[in-house]
Amino acid sequence: MPRLAARREHRRVAGAVGNTRLTALTAIPLLVLLAAEGLTLLSLQSFLEWHVFLGMLLVPLVVLKIASTGYRFVNYYTGRREYVQAGPPPLFLRLLGPLVVASTAALFASGVALALLGPGRTFGMLLLHKASFVIWVGALGLHVLGHIARIPGLTAPDLRRPRAGTGSSIRLALVASAIVVGAIVAVVTLPSAVQWAHWIQSQWLQGEG
Repeated sequence: MPRLAARREHRRVAGAVGNTRLTALTAIPLLVLLAAEGLTLLSLQSFLEWHVFLGMLLVPLVVLKIASTGYRFVNYYTGRREYVQAGPPPLFLRLLGPLVVASTAALFASGVALALLGPGRTFGMLLLHKASFVIWVGALGLHVLGHIARIPGLTAPDLRRPRAGTGSSIRLALVASAIVVGAIVAVVTLPSAVQWAHWIQSQWLQGEG
C-alpha cells in the first residue's frame, strides 16, 4: 500500500496535475510583468529602456510557459493515459493555442533580435515585432480570458500550503529560476536598451527639427 500511494503521488507530481499547476504558477509572474510591459507602451519615448529590460526579463518565463503547455500537448496527443484522462482544453482554446504560441514566438524572438542587433541594424525585425504584436495581443487576450478563472484554484496548493513530496518546491523553484535567469539576461542586455533609448530620442529630436 505505501508503494502504491507513493506511485500515485509521483504521478500527481510529475504528470498531468503537476504540469497544469506549473503552467498556472508560471502565468502569475507572466501576467504581472506583461502588464508592466504594456504600461511602457503608453510612451515608448520615455520608457523604451524599461520596455527592452522587461521584455528580456520575460523571455525565460515565456519559454517555461510554452515548454509546459507543449509538454501537455505532446503527451495528450501521443495518448499518455493520465493526460488523456485529464482531458483537453475547450475546442476554441485548442484552436487558439497554435496562434498564441506562434505570435508569442515571433514577438519575443524579434524583440531579442532587436536587442542584440541594436538600432540601425534591424533587418526588418522591427516590422515583424510590430506586426506580431498586433496578432499576439488579440490572441493572448482571448487565451487569458479562457484560463484566468482557474489560476487561483490551481496555484493555491503550491502557494498556500506547499508540502514536501508534492512537487510544490520543484514547481516554485522552476518559476523562480526563470525569473532569476530573466533578470540576469535583462541586466546583461541593459546597454542595448540604453542604445535604443538614445536612438528613439534622436529620432524624436530630428522630427521636431
